[in-house]
Parts: sequence; structure tokens; C-alpha cells
Amino acid sequence: MRKNENDFLRKAKKNKNDEFYTRLGDIERELQYYEKHFKNKIVFCNCDDPVTSNFFKYFALNFKKLGLKKLISACYVRQDYNLFDYEHNEWKRGYFYEYTGLDCETINPSYEDITYFNGNGDFRSKESVDLLKQADIVVTNPPFSLFREYTAQLIEYKKNFLIIGNINAITYKEIFKLIKENKIWLGINMGRGISGFIVPEHYELYGTETNIDESGNRIVSPNNCLWLTNLDNFKRHEDIDLKKAYLGNENDYPKYDNYNGINIDNVKDIPIDYEGMMGVPITFIDKFNPREFEILGCSYSYGDPGEPYHKQGESFNVSFNDKNVYKRIFIRNLNPISRAEDRGY
Repeated sequence: MRKNENDFLRKAKKNKNDEFYTRLGDIERELQYYEKHFKNKIVFCNCDDPVTSNFFKYFALNFKKLGLKKLISACYVRQDYNLFDYEHNEWKRGYFYEYTGLDCETINPSYEDITYFNGNGDFRSKESVDLLKQADIVVTNPPFSLFREYTAQLIEYKKNFLIIGNINAITYKEIFKLIKENKIWLGINMGRGISGFIVPEHYELYGTETNIDESGNRIVSPNNCLWLTNLDNFKRHEDIDLKKAYLGNENDYPKYDNYNGINIDNVKDIPIDYEGMMGVPITFIDKFNPREFEILGCSYSYGDPGEPYHKQGESFNVSFNDKNVYKRIFIRNLNPISRAEDRGY
């Protein structure tokens, strides 16, 4: 086999690692909370085969209901290519489809309806970026392995977006900074709120939560994903129902060895009356209300809260009584109740 064919095989294998396709039910479950944002907007699904994508299907079926101006769906080379057709040049090119709601257009495009890029359709390519510049809102499930770069592009071009990522993404340096600065936040559903992903036949069905659905699709349910967005939603305005107090329960909240703050193992245990820095699990982000709390940092070098909470040169690992604690997000209550007894504690 020729060298360029070997290179093609290696690249194909690498790209398939990111083939996790979103189910229509999960899209409907999340998008119902954002309908007001889409009127007269151009939506771009830039990691989606218009022939098979459930993101394209959702927006095409709801085009008039949402009042969309245009829908664009684009993807990186054909998903059903055959390696024996390597010499077919167009199958090495990405493609896109535009839908504007006209009667002469179809909401079920075939490969006869698509327009091919000159290049491979990578979201970073000039051709794809030119389409991105047209868009108002981007909605898709981007490659997890390129999540940092993908999100950075959306921020660079000042796009509104709603995308799926791994829960660990909130601890990425670039993503955490945006969350801390209240430029992006979590969507409504995460974890088991995302039922699973459709994977290709060559994927091994690993783990305990795998199945084949009624349409014959192979489903993997990792239960470790979330929606990330900069579109406003009701959840980020909900207060946490705090029921505990620090005053009189100090022993329940040990102080850190190397940070000026207290440790909290469960979000429900955040005290209503503590004014200083608190370390909470990263799952706090799912309940973060910027009017209720301020994010000061996290227990990574890039999230150093600084003085007076952390002395320069001290370890970034969180510990109390010489016992290490899992990674923490550091927060401060913006409206602490100074006398817990005011609410009957």
C-alpha cells in the first residue's frame, strides 16, 4: 500500500475516535429551553453531516416554529466513505447544506443535494470559518479531543453557542477562565440528563450502559457529558436552597492547611452565613448563580485565588489535617446572612 494511503488510514482511525453522535431526544430535551433565542437567526451546525445529523433534523423540522432565518450544516468528509474508494477525490472533501425554508428545498437532504468544499471541511478551515462568520448561533456536538480549540474559535468570532462537551472540560484552563468570568455557563442537562450517543459499528460497546435502540443504532451512555453555552437560561438564575450554618457548626467545616478557606464536600452543605472562601466540588458549577456566588479560583495553578486566600509559593493541592482533598472550586457567598438564627438555624 502506498505511503499516502497509509497516512489516510491513520488519519481515518484517529478521526473516528470522535464519532459520538447526539440523539434527537437529547437535543429536543435541551433545546426546548432556548426557543426565544432563535427568532430571525442563522444557525450553524459545523460538525454535522446534513444527511444524517440529528441537529440538522431538529432545526429543519422546527424551522418555522423557531422563526429561523437560515440553517447551515457542515461536516468533515463523508461519514460513510469506503477506503477502496480512496481515488474518488470528492469523498476526501467536506460538504455542507443550507436550508432557508423554501418549498423547493428539502429537510431530508441526500448526498445529491449537498455542496462540496474544496477542502476537507474541518471547522478550522477557511471555508468553514466563512460559513461561521454568517452565523448567529452555533449548535453542535464538537470533537471532544479538540474541545479547547473549538470553543476558542467561537469566542474569537463572538458567536452565541450551545454545545456538548465532557464534564471534565470545565476544569480546562481555557474553559474555567470563561466560566469564572461569567462569559459561558452550563446548560440544563448533564450526566444522566444526556441519554447516550450513537456510535459507528466498528466501535466497541464498552461499559455497562450500552444498548442497541429500536432503530438499530449502537448506543454508548458515558453519563459524563454536559451542555455548555452563552445563551441565557433559567437555571443560572436559580438560588441554591441553603439550609446549613457555619456558626455553631465550625467542626463540620475544617479549614485548609494551605488555603485561607473551609472545606465543603457537598454543595447542599454550603453554609448560609460564611463570608470567606469556601472550597466546593466541581459539580458546584451546575448550580452556579453569578448573583449568589463569586468564583474566586480553583485548586489548579491557573486558578490560584491569590492573596489573601492563598500564599504565593504554597502548594496548589488542597488539604486539611494533612489529608489531601480532590480538586476544588473556590467560591465566596455574595450575600451571606450574618446571623444564621435570622432564618431559624
